[in-house]
Amino acid sequence: MTTTLETGTKSPAAADAGRRGSHALRWWVLAVLGIAQLMVVLDATIVNIALPAAQADLGFGDGDRQWVITGYALAFGSLLLLGGRLSDLFGRRNTFIIGLIGFAVASAIGGAATTFEMLVAARVGQGVFGALLAPAALSLLTVTFTEPGERAKAFGIFGAVAGAGGAIGLLLGGALTEWASWRWAMYVNLIFAAVALVGAVLLLAKHTSTARPKLDWPGTITVTAALFGIVYGFSQAESEGWTAPSTLAFLIGGTVLLAVFGWLETRVAHPLLPLRIVADRTRGASYLTVFIMGIGMFAIFLFLTYYMQLTLQYSPIMTGVAFLPMVAGMVASSTTAPSLLLPKVGPKVVISGGFLVAAAGMLWLTQIGLDTGYATHILPALVLLGLGLGGAMSVAFQGSTAGVDHEDAGVASAMVNTSQQVGGSIGTALLSTIAASAMTDYVAARQPGPLTMAQGAIESYTTSFWWATATFVLGAIVIGVLMPNTVPAPAEGEPVLAH
Repeated sequence: MTTTLETGTKSPAAADAGRRGSHALRWWVLAVLGIAQLMVVLDATIVNIALPAAQADLGFGDGDRQWVITGYALAFGSLLLLGGRLSDLFGRRNTFIIGLIGFAVASAIGGAATTFEMLVAARVGQGVFGALLAPAALSLLTVTFTEPGERAKAFGIFGAVAGAGGAIGLLLGGALTEWASWRWAMYVNLIFAAVALVGAVLLLAKHTSTARPKLDWPGTITVTAALFGIVYGFSQAESEGWTAPSTLAFLIGGTVLLAVFGWLETRVAHPLLPLRIVADRTRGASYLTVFIMGIGMFAIFLFLTYYMQLTLQYSPIMTGVAFLPMVAGMVASSTTAPSLLLPKVGPKVVISGGFLVAAAGMLWLTQIGLDTGYATHILPALVLLGLGLGGAMSVAFQGSTAGVDHEDAGVASAMVNTSQQVGGSIGTALLSTIAASAMTDYVAARQPGPLTMAQGAIESYTTSFWWATATFVLGAIVIGVLMPNTVPAPAEGEPVLAH
C-alpha cells in the first residue's frame, strides 16, 4: 500500500506512532473535504428556497429569476473538467484552497447584492470556484484513502454528504429564509468555507513538482464550449420549448463540440481528459450511474417540494424537516453499502439493487393525491429513496476513481461532478416539460375551476414521478449490463498530509 507518510529510517515504535498519527489525520482530512463538498452541494437547493424572498427584495421579474439558478449551473457545469485538470497540474491543496476562498468571496457578494445583476454575477462566481473546489475535494479523498477498508468507509461518508446535501439545503434554506433573511442562504457559506480553509491549511501538504504543467488548450476550449452549450440548451428547453431555434442550436452545437473534443483527446500529447479514464468499464459505469441519478433525483426535490408547499401547505422549514428521513436513509446506506455489501456482492449488485429500491420509492410517490398523508404516502417513499440512492451513489463515487494514477485523480473526479451536473440539467428540462404538458392536457379535458387546477398540479407531479421511476429502472438494467462485478481497485496514493 502506498502510504501518506514521508519515508525514512525510523524505529519500529516511532513508525507505529507515525502510522497512528497519519490514520487520525486522514479522518480529519475527510471532515474538511466533507464540509467543502456539503457547501457546494447544498448551494443548489438552499438558493431555490430563498429565491422567492430574494426576488421580492430585489424586485426582478419571473422571467429573470431562472438566471440565478442557470448562471451557477452554466459556470459550474462547463468548467468542471478544467477545474479537475488544474488540480492535477498545480496541486490539489492549492486548487482546493483557491476554490474555497473564491466561493466564500462570491457568496459574500451574493449576500450583499443590491441588484439582480450583482446577484447573478455572484452566482456565476460561485459556479467558477465551485468547479475548482468540487473535483479537488474528491481527488484529495481518492489519493488520501487507499487502504480498502478505510477507503470504503471514507467514500461512504463522502457519498452520504453528496447525496444528502440537497435535502439539507432545503432544510437550511427554509430555516434561514424564515428566521433570518434570504441573504443568509449566501452568507452561511462563509462559515463552511472558513472551517474548511483552516483545516486545509493545517492538514494538507504543500504541492511540490519539478515538472512544468502542460494544459490541453484546444481540448479545454472545446469541452468548455460543449458543456456550456448542452447545459444552456437544456435550460432553454425548459423555458422556450424543445423546438425553439435557440434550444436546438445550443444542444446540437454542444453535442457536435463534444464529439470534436473526443477526437482531439486521441491526438494531443497532454489530453485534458485521457480517454483511458472513461474507457474503463468500472469507471465508465460509475459515471453513468451518477448521470442517471442526476436525472431522477431532480423529480424528488423539485416536484415533491412543490407538492408539500403548494398542495399540503407546508412552510419552507416544514418542507425541509419532511425530507430528513431521506437524509437518514442516505446516511445509513452510504456508510454501510461500501464496507459491508460491496465486498460480498460486488458493485453491479449494489448499484442495480439501489436503483430498484429507489424506483420502488418513486413508484410509491405516484400515489399522492390532494389530501394524502405524509406518514402514509411520503415518509415510506423518502426512506426507500434514501436507502437506494445512498448505497448506489457511495459505491459509484468509489468506482469512479478506481485504479486511476494520482496525476489523473483530479480530472477523474471532475467527471463525477460533470455527470451529475449534466444529468441534473437534463432532468430539469425534461421532467419540467413533461410535468407542464401533463397539467395542460389534464386541465384542457375538464371543466375549468380551482379543483381542476389543483388536481392538474397533482397530475403533473405524479407524471414526473412515473418518468423518474422508469429512469431508475433503466439505470438498474444498464448498470447490470455494463458494470463488472469486481470490487473497485484503490487509486494510487500520494503524500497529501502536512508534516
